[in-house]
Amino acid sequence: MKKIFLGAPGSGKGTAASRIAPKRNIPHISTGDLFRENIKKETLIGAEAKKYIERGELVPDEIVIEILKKRIQQKDCQNGFILDGFPRTISQAEKLSKLIDIDIVININVPKEIIIQRLSSRITCKECGEIFNSIDYKPKEDGKCDKCKGEIIKRPDDEPKIIQNRLKIYEEQTAPLIEFYNNKGILQNILCDNINKPADETAQLIINSIEKFANRTQS
Repeated sequence: MKKIFLGAPGSGKGTAASRIAPKRNIPHISTGDLFRENIKKETLIGAEAKKYIERGELVPDEIVIEILKKRIQQKDCQNGFILDGFPRTISQAEKLSKLIDIDIVININVPKEIIIQRLSSRITCKECGEIFNSIDYKPKEDGKCDKCKGEIIKRPDDEPKIIQNRLKIYEEQTAPLIEFYNNKGILQNILCDNINKPADETAQLIINSIEKFANRTQS
């Protein structure tokens, strides 16, 4: 199945996707990771994306679509994938619908106060982009990534002022996607209102929701 995980910054959609994708043997495609890869390689498109990311602004559609189109055309996407961080606007969703048909959209609903607390405590691997949290998901070795042993840093866009701006942009431009996909009959809501709930439990709730949706649509 081709899936989209929606949710505000800090909702945990990336963490959930990274746990679910291996179980489904499909790739977890994060536009954030694609941007970081291009920024690291110092590509022209990466340099353009970096300007917007560091200001906590949305990267323009033409840049996102160009990077994403190449990724979903790769062989490992033939049996499905999880999109994390895209689409972020109705315009992007409409452009995406011209490329592929999405089977299900998971909306991870997290209260704003929890999101702010999470993002303020979030730390990230400088090398591979793996996300940790100094509250409830610390790396096993202080300052080093569990996956690649890269350096753990605090991203510039996780500073308090940038967080507020990112949430404002989400509410204005991305939240309307909930109604957009609900009207298509493919939206499933997952409420996560406990900051102490383990990520694996949230991932299992999502898996259960996906399976129920699949069974219902196939019957």
